[in-house]
Amino acid sequence: MQIKLIIYSKLIALIISMLIFSKAMAYEEPKYTVIKENKIYEIRHYTERVAVQVTYNYDGNGFRKLFNYISGANTQSQKVKMTTPVTESTKIAMTIPVTQTEENNQRIMQFYLPSKFTINSAPIPTDPKVELITIPEGYFAVIEYSGRSTDKRFIKYKEILKEKLIEDSIEINGIAIKATYNGPFTLPILRRNEAMFKIIWQ
Repeated sequence: MQIKLIIYSKLIALIISMLIFSKAMAYEEPKYTVIKENKIYEIRHYTERVAVQVTYNYDGNGFRKLFNYISGANTQSQKVKMTTPVTESTKIAMTIPVTQTEENNQRIMQFYLPSKFTINSAPIPTDPKVELITIPEGYFAVIEYSGRSTDKRFIKYKEILKEKLIEDSIEINGIAIKATYNGPFTLPILRRNEAMFKIIWQ
């Protein structure tokens, strides 16, 4: 009985510490407005945002390339270079979520940049496989789920979302997007994952 109490106490302490850590590490998230919601999904309107992305094969490591970019594998923007010849790297704050899509047997991973950056002011990647893009404003249908961010669970929830959107006569206008909000050491029960579709909204 005493061993069980010790294990239970340690588990509670771990959960509390992770909640505190999660609150302390409050990463910036792209701003959106919830247009509609029900028990299954919600419709969000996102404003235009800047992202950095990499396309890679299944055996590649897209996350590492993007993490290297925000860690300093970049150079000044073209706009800055017009006024000074000095080349400097910039460390960029991590944001959430990390998004992934899959198309033509390849994966695309994206990090959103902090809102202070525009496509003209964002540092330029030094890795030619990493690129800056602007994601236009638009409407997205989103279903949220907890647990591990596995491909199997993502497929399950994107199909639930897809079926419900078809049932509600909402037109899908893009491929499924996998959004991950937490690191690998977050307890599965505390994780926030999402499956998203861009939609046409009247």
